[in-house]
Amino acid sequence: MGAGKSTIGRILANELQLTFVDSDKEIEDRAGANIPWIFDMEGEIGFRKREASVIDELTQLTNIVLATGGGAVLGDDNRRFLQARGTVIYLHASLQQQIERTAKDRNRPLLQTENPSKVLSELMHHRDPLYQGCCDLLIHTDGRRPKSVAKDIIRQLEQLDILR
Repeated sequence: MGAGKSTIGRILANELQLTFVDSDKEIEDRAGANIPWIFDMEGEIGFRKREASVIDELTQLTNIVLATGGGAVLGDDNRRFLQARGTVIYLHASLQQQIERTAKDRNRPLLQTENPSKVLSELMHHRDPLYQGCCDLLIHTDGRRPKSVAKDIIRQLEQLDILR
């Protein structure tokens, strides 16, 4: 959370002349409700089922930049689909940066608690190995402007001969 997936994804898609798709936005559009409401009504398990279905579908598309929700890596199928069907870029933000970037965001159900810093720390501890295990590129975003991160991603993709 707070690594800049949506912001950087939009810039990257624009630079590469691809379509930007945000899986969380797609879930909200299909449900006709925002993610906090889905969490309230269906719990995290219900949300994750919706997310898995959307990721399966979206990863079959071509010529897109897909930003997933931070917990998408929790699903084995999600990781498998992302790896097999595209190039996975892990935007890494330090715990402190995540705390700063999410401090006033009320649209993050997992952080609506007395101690969001503790939650972020636990999420990072659990998710970081999953992110690292399925990514093709790891990009650090702390203290960087989104456009600079996008340019760095493009440069690294070109070096890996992924952009053709």
